Amino acid sequence: MLKSKMTKRMAAAAGTVIALAGLTGCGQTSTSGKVEVELVSYKPEAVKAFEEIAERFNAEHDDIHLTIESPNEAMTILKTRFIREDYPDIVGIGGDINYSNFLDADLFMDISDFEGLEVVKQSYLDMDKELEFIPQDGVYALPYAANAAGILYNKDMFEEHGWEIPQTWGEFCILCEEIRDSGIQPLYLGYKDTWTCLAPWNALAVGLTDSDTCSQVNMGNTTFTESYREVAEKMQELLAYAEANPYAYGYNDACTAFARGQSAMYPIGSYAIPQIRSVNPEMNIDSFPFPANEAEEDNVLNSGIDLQFCVMKDCENKEAVYEVLRFLYEDETVQIYLDDQGGIACKKGDFAIPQELAGMAGYIEGERMADYQDHHYPSEMSVDAMIQTFLLDSDENALDTFLERFDNDWKRYNRDLIRKVQQYQMEKGDVQ
Repeated sequence: MLKSKMTKRMAAAAGTVIALAGLTGCGQTSTSGKVEVELVSYKPEAVKAFEEIAERFNAEHDDIHLTIESPNEAMTILKTRFIREDYPDIVGIGGDINYSNFLDADLFMDISDFEGLEVVKQSYLDMDKELEFIPQDGVYALPYAANAAGILYNKDMFEEHGWEIPQTWGEFCILCEEIRDSGIQPLYLGYKDTWTCLAPWNALAVGLTDSDTCSQVNMGNTTFTESYREVAEKMQELLAYAEANPYAYGYNDACTAFARGQSAMYPIGSYAIPQIRSVNPEMNIDSFPFPANEAEEDNVLNSGIDLQFCVMKDCENKEAVYEVLRFLYEDETVQIYLDDQGGIACKKGDFAIPQELAGMAGYIEGERMADYQDHHYPSEMSVDAMIQTFLLDSDENALDTFLERFDNDWKRYNRDLIRKVQQYQMEKGDVQ
């Protein structure tokens, strides 16, 4: 039975009851005699790829029928179904706070015995472990595809002017000044849509803070005032190289401006490339990790799990579900998804890195990566809006005000979690 704490958490998020009718879930047997396996993915943009994957699976299996649904508002649908205890067999979700909440509600099966985990890149398994509010024994997700964020740049423009890719923060600032002196805008930010503030924030934070900063704060070992000061300072410094009044321009504006050559660089994730190419299909785009530090060896690529598969704990036909996971993790199946959606394979193997991410290849292949910090932030805290407000604040105490608010709001929105974490520490003998 679903725990009452999960019911309360999901009830507020679901709003109205939305159901996927006519599907037989939880590994049940249909009238055709086949075991029915239902997978619900949160990525409606991947419908075409999932249709091909399901068709291939069903053509190759006489005893199992796979249905993959990728509805709009999938997370709302999933939360509503969880309230009604109407579980699919597998869910395809991102490696973010939703995964943390679902795992904390004891909804997912431990898939430690699934043999496919042996070929998952360790960095992505580590990211999932860091998303656990309380350390769990076992593995509860199969990472599938990832994205990366840093700096996209106009490769033709760089080659024309002979600009070198910066390896350190100092080199990056010098490059921005050099670009500006040539009469070209170094950066486009598009901060009108507050979520875009998180793109450079995350890319800076992975190189300047520990990947488990949020957990360390919950354990009382640090504060955001201590951990995020340099991140916030460098966010302010970026404004000197950006378009005038970046708060007047949104994400689409920034993508369009970059596509049209109005800036040499764009601090954003690989997820923006399709939007940029919709404006300029022939644009020669490359990328590099954000050089946040003064030593290149300290830099880290911001990469997170864009899609992973979790098996519901109440699933009754584990064998059939594992067969689906095996098929999903075949090289050919992974490539179908990557060809349609782009991104980085979470599976080890000879998967091509998109040409737009060539400059990040060394970090990807060396697994020199860390997750997006905002994957640990509660949505109610609205950190993106906090960052925008901070950047708009011209007061000399703006930095201290922002960091103090971050710490205070974190305690406010994570009060129960902090109590739970510290209780866990006491039980384990980690604190007195």
